[in-house]
Amino acid sequence: MKWGTRALITLCVCGLAGTSHAGAPSSPTLRTVVSLDGRWEIEDGASATQVPTAFRHVVPVPGLVHSATSAFAGVDEFRSKQLLSSLVYYDRFSQADYDKLGDVRGTTTQARNYFWYRRSFRAPARSAVALIKVSKAQFGTVLYLNGVRIGEHDSCFTAGYFDVSRAIRWGASNVVVIRIGAHPGVLPPTVIGGTDFEKYRWTPGIYDSVSLITANNPVISVVQVAPRLADAANVATIVVQTELHNYSSAAVDTELAQSVFEWKSGRQAAIRETMPVHLGAGEIKRVTQVVPLPAARLWSPEDPFLYRVVTRTEGDETQTRFGMREFHFDTVTRRGYLNGRPYFLRGSNIALHRFFEDPQSGTLPWNEAWVQRLLVAIPKQMHWNAVRMTIGPVPERWLEIADESGLLIEYEYSVWVGSPVYTQWRSSYDAKELVGEYGEWMRDSWNHPSIFLWDATNESWLPEVASTVIPAVRSLDLSNRPWENSYNAPAGPDDPVEDHNYFLEAVGGKFDATGGGKPFELSDLQSMDGVAANPFTKSNHAKIVNEYGWIWVNRDGSPTLLTQNLFPKLLGDRNTVENRRALSARVLAGETELYRAYRQYAGVMHFAYLTSSEPGGFTSDNFIDIQTLELEPHFAAEMEQAFRPLGVYLNFWQPTIPIKQQGSYDIYLVNDEDRLRAGVLHLVFTDATGMQAAATAIPFSVPPLGAQSYTAFLTAPGAPGRYVLQALAEPQDDTAHPTISTRDVVLESIDPQK
Repeated sequence: MKWGTRALITLCVCGLAGTSHAGAPSSPTLRTVVSLDGRWEIEDGASATQVPTAFRHVVPVPGLVHSATSAFAGVDEFRSKQLLSSLVYYDRFSQADYDKLGDVRGTTTQARNYFWYRRSFRAPARSAVALIKVSKAQFGTVLYLNGVRIGEHDSCFTAGYFDVSRAIRWGASNVVVIRIGAHPGVLPPTVIGGTDFEKYRWTPGIYDSVSLITANNPVISVVQVAPRLADAANVATIVVQTELHNYSSAAVDTELAQSVFEWKSGRQAAIRETMPVHLGAGEIKRVTQVVPLPAARLWSPEDPFLYRVVTRTEGDETQTRFGMREFHFDTVTRRGYLNGRPYFLRGSNIALHRFFEDPQSGTLPWNEAWVQRLLVAIPKQMHWNAVRMTIGPVPERWLEIADESGLLIEYEYSVWVGSPVYTQWRSSYDAKELVGEYGEWMRDSWNHPSIFLWDATNESWLPEVASTVIPAVRSLDLSNRPWENSYNAPAGPDDPVEDHNYFLEAVGGKFDATGGGKPFELSDLQSMDGVAANPFTKSNHAKIVNEYGWIWVNRDGSPTLLTQNLFPKLLGDRNTVENRRALSARVLAGETELYRAYRQYAGVMHFAYLTSSEPGGFTSDNFIDIQTLELEPHFAAEMEQAFRPLGVYLNFWQPTIPIKQQGSYDIYLVNDEDRLRAGVLHLVFTDATGMQAAATAIPFSVPPLGAQSYTAFLTAPGAPGRYVLQALAEPQDDTAHPTISTRDVVLESIDPQK
């Protein structure tokens, strides 16, 4: 089902402050929400002020303009300066032409600057206040109602609210027109339009829902629910902060009430809390209440239990869904803690805004079944409990699904300026603008229990973000989530840092060809503990490795721009589609095992589960059919093993060994579960026919949330050829599903005894 097919009118169950959910008590006289999702008319133009007289195309909302019918030529044609700088580096754009660009965001051949959306709707009966919410649109939003220009909202990644009370025709037909930029070049210089050194196209669109909200005074503008798992009396509570807005020219008195219910069952979970509130004419006031929640059931990926709080005034009512969970990092132990217990993060990355440019993306990000498979079925299959949403926020429905299914989200804003050597990109970022946009971004998302970590920047050296921006917005989040900030020093005493471990860049990267020391080899991994410390921030804080690999293969099996020189070096005359896919999966799995094995990281998240894939692209995801979300089979098989809660790492990366070699093999086991895992650890050589050629076995035992290492002794087979060497941990409580670490090795005809 497409999201645009939802019911058009909902009474008193969603709006500014919360998310729509059926089943809780409501009063139809208070709040009405009219969904404006669906098919809109659309037209383009060069003028910022001249509304088109004819609309000859239609487009889905939410969605992107590239899905319009009939199609617009060159709709997403825009090349950012960041991309062009990368293409200069890879000899795909001339330095001379780049130098001529001057101070611009990028270049485009489009004659248009804007797209204009239009649709009509019937307003409900009169209320005191009417607002239109545009949840997310790019690039910049200006809204008109019935020919009246209401206002603008420049941010591309946060919700805009437009007060249409004076222009709406109650109980009658209305026409809403929304203007968005056709490309980032029309945005004000300091507004964040998204920065990406590897993104070829920038597609405009209203990519999240649009709705009309009507209510009476005082209106509930924002509700924030912050769990407190236990107080001094060992009773769980929630802190509910409500922002009330009196749009009236007269003062109002109201009772502010909070009622808590279980989300699915609808059972009341707490005693109703009330308090009187006075607001002067036009006043905006924040009110904080503490609501005890006896016998609270905690939210976790293993048990994503949800509640909802119904917030009510004399004129308005809304619901906010939340989960009882706390997440923090600890610098002393360098661990992440979920609900007070150590919790190891396993997962990947989703670069949705980069996927937007994929030729096959279409309307997939708004297809409910597709998103459910992306965020629920496949992560569970792969044993992932976390995903980093990188280089830009996602539609609200994605976060709702993560809440419901138990997927933890590292949520990253679209700021990427590179290392300290790329000083040219720093000047375009204004701290005041960042504070404003981050504040709105947090407001839109802070009630989602799935979001455990705010990620301010990607691979960026912006010291002012740590020193000025994060301190200015951190206190807005009453849940006090940690912040991660790429190349910059941690902003808080227990904030984590990230590593992006791309060892293989030195095998096929451009700098290798121009000299730069000993080229990296896979065998080097055998002497490493996996840590590649952030080169610009030396820190003993908890670490997350949320990018690694550099062994991307496109969906069609071809190498990407960044790996075109890698595979010939690794595979030689065996550089085929099948062998590239197999090698990519095996190396990714081995690196995953390595980063988990030494417990140097609180989280291990590979790049990238979803991104764009096409010839000439820099990176790729691991699908072979994006429409059905079919994973590449080698990747699915290898990485499903590498991310199992009982992890196994065979520390062996030698390409060749002599036949009959008497070897010792180090094997590392980790246990991400809060229970003992014990059984038998096997080490096995298998020949090219699949027959076992040599094997040994030893018992293993790994304590809850612990790690253990073993050394196995085994003599290599006596016949030369290609072999597979595997370490298999067979737990006694699940012998049918061993965890397997696999390496390829060639046995040479060199008898070490001769």
